[in-house]
Amino acid sequence: MSGKDRDSFLDFRRNLKMARSPEAYIRGTTKHFYEWLDGRSISIAEGHPVWICGDCHLGNLGAVADCDGEVAVQIRDFDQTVIGNPSHDLIRLGLSLASAARDSDLPGVTTARMLEALIAGYEAASVESQVSTPQLRKPKDIRKLLKRAIHRRWKNLAMEDLQTKHPLLPRNKRLWPLHRAERAAVLALCSDREMEKTVLDPEKFTSDELTILDAAYWIKGCSSLGRLRCAVLVRNGKHGPVSLLDVKEAVPAAAPSASETRMPRDYAERVVAGAKALSPNLGERMVASKVLSKAVFIREIAPQDMKIKIDRLTGNEIQAMAHYLGGVLGHAHGRQMHHQEWRSWILELGRSRKKEPEMPSWLWSSVIELLSIHDKAYLEHCRRFALVHH
Repeated sequence: MSGKDRDSFLDFRRNLKMARSPEAYIRGTTKHFYEWLDGRSISIAEGHPVWICGDCHLGNLGAVADCDGEVAVQIRDFDQTVIGNPSHDLIRLGLSLASAARDSDLPGVTTARMLEALIAGYEAASVESQVSTPQLRKPKDIRKLLKRAIHRRWKNLAMEDLQTKHPLLPRNKRLWPLHRAERAAVLALCSDREMEKTVLDPEKFTSDELTILDAAYWIKGCSSLGRLRCAVLVRNGKHGPVSLLDVKEAVPAAAPSASETRMPRDYAERVVAGAKALSPNLGERMVASKVLSKAVFIREIAPQDMKIKIDRLTGNEIQAMAHYLGGVLGHAHGRQMHHQEWRSWILELGRSRKKEPEMPSWLWSSVIELLSIHDKAYLEHCRRFALVHH
């Protein structure tokens, strides 16, 4: 398949995925989210500039393993990370939770209480310690997620991501042959000894016989469809363990950065820096590089890495989830601030609410207005997609 044909198909695939549900549409419209946010008249709170996720929706949080195999719930996607206003992550996560609440047919009062729980969990985050796991009360669904993640092994990862029990990359609807120049560049990149030391677990990969088994173009994600993305299998020795590497193109962030901040100019180095600041479990497993002059970042995908998947929740369950994830986000932001900066930011959040336990007025009005804008845009997207592909 030529580059032009591949791009055309992936554009169709992205539009199809975005048409499947309102939550999928949220995942694929980060650029529009910031355009909508910028077009609103209400001002939002300006927190101390820190590394933010920039695309903090439910699908971008989940179980993440560190290099020692310890698992914690952290942010797991950093394509949009910048040094910016922490309010943007709160609004983005609030919008995603509000959409999930409505998909569960929950009443509007639940959405209000859920946003109150989100901000309460955020404000209660313990940021005194620099450890990667905040001490938060885990909802039932989070406990199940972590239990599953801890017990996952290579065969589980292979079945979910590769649709095979074997250490190979089958060619199917998700894994395509790379173009010749791409394949040569990716294999050369993954053969680099310095990259191996950075990305791969040094305790597991001790042999000098590290072998690249295969590499393929990977159809994965939603907003990233159309960018260069590759799955690479490597083995330690003739019969040693196999690891799956994810090579992903980095692009400019849609999230606005704070003025007078210093970030890496290279897109991949920016992604890695943001990941290390927000989610050390994942950030320490990432490295920036180049493939055919494109900035890419590479990480080993651990079997324990799992996204949060929500089907239908009760009102109490989604409030508990919002409180917990608010704490995860608060810890990710707060661990980058000095104690006084964090306390000042929490006081600012308190000043922007009318009374306890309400959420700040700008958070409520932003989420509700963006939800209505999003609904209209989603239905228009579905109409256009149906007309074109009828």
